[in-house]
Amino acid sequence: MAIQGMDTGARPSARMRELTPAQRRAVMFAQQQVLRAKAAKKAKNERQAALNRMWSQEDSDSRLRSDARVSGEDGQAVRQVSLREAIGHVLRDLRTRDRKTLREISERAGVSLGYLSEVERGQKEASSELLGSIAQALGVSTAQMLRMVADYLDSVEE
Repeated sequence: MAIQGMDTGARPSARMRELTPAQRRAVMFAQQQVLRAKAAKKAKNERQAALNRMWSQEDSDSRLRSDARVSGEDGQAVRQVSLREAIGHVLRDLRTRDRKTLREISERAGVSLGYLSEVERGQKEASSELLGSIAQALGVSTAQMLRMVADYLDSVEE
């Protein structure tokens, strides 16, 4: 027997007994919606936490890459960076600073996700029109982006 005033969960509460069957279904539906919303919020928070971990990992990786420039005995950089690689480096740096995903930028620029990824990795050479649309999607002008590329090349060659 249930103690008076406490809901054991085995039987509907006094309020639920007073409801019509349609009202009970509506209450149960609302409860299910609340549970679904909580589950969706939890999943969203987990995705955001995973993204934050990915961003912090990528930030530390980029710092390690920039710190790991190998130099010769006379202080000159041993490895030459191609223009294609420099452009890719700057594009990725701009994107990660704004915490944007490849998908977001590729959709804004009208470029396929895979192609943008290859451009960022320095595996593909992008046309000037394509570079302009990517720069615009990143919120900079083509001239600003090219200045950043020149600055990056200067810093690598020093």
